[in-house]
Amino acid sequence: MKRLWIMRHGEAAQGHPDSRRELTSHGRAEVRCMAEWLAESLDATQRVQLRIVASPYVRARKTADIIAERLGREVETLTIITPDDPVEPIIDWLQEEAQQAPCLLVSHMPMVGTLSARLVEGDPRSSLPMPTAAIAALQAEVWAAGCAEMIDFRHPADLV
Repeated sequence: MKRLWIMRHGEAAQGHPDSRRELTSHGRAEVRCMAEWLAESLDATQRVQLRIVASPYVRARKTADIIAERLGREVETLTIITPDDPVEPIIDWLQEEAQQAPCLLVSHMPMVGTLSARLVEGDPRSSLPMPTAAIAALQAEVWAAGCAEMIDFRHPADLV
């Protein structure tokens, strides 16, 4: 079974343009909490192989950087995972790029909620509510609509 973690960025400050919004101090704390949980959740192979892929927006990239620093990994940028991007190209990307190694996608609502629900339920009208810094852990034989199982869902309030 392949593994995928879908994460919403930490709490971000207000501002314009949207793509330049920074994490708040609370947002950075949320992400550090989730980085610890993720580090404890990964087995040795997953930790070594994990690809961390982030939206180019500042708040997602900074979230991914905190996770990557904790796990000793690098961050890749993926331009098709910004807030309002459609999920179909992302699923296509997963089918091509996330077959060999576990992957953590760090992005935004509504995309993370829509992608999680599409992979698990298959319904294009569904969306999973995801608070800031939440992580949905999925597994599947193939990344396609309705083919994944959600094996865990955590957010910072769960870990306090």
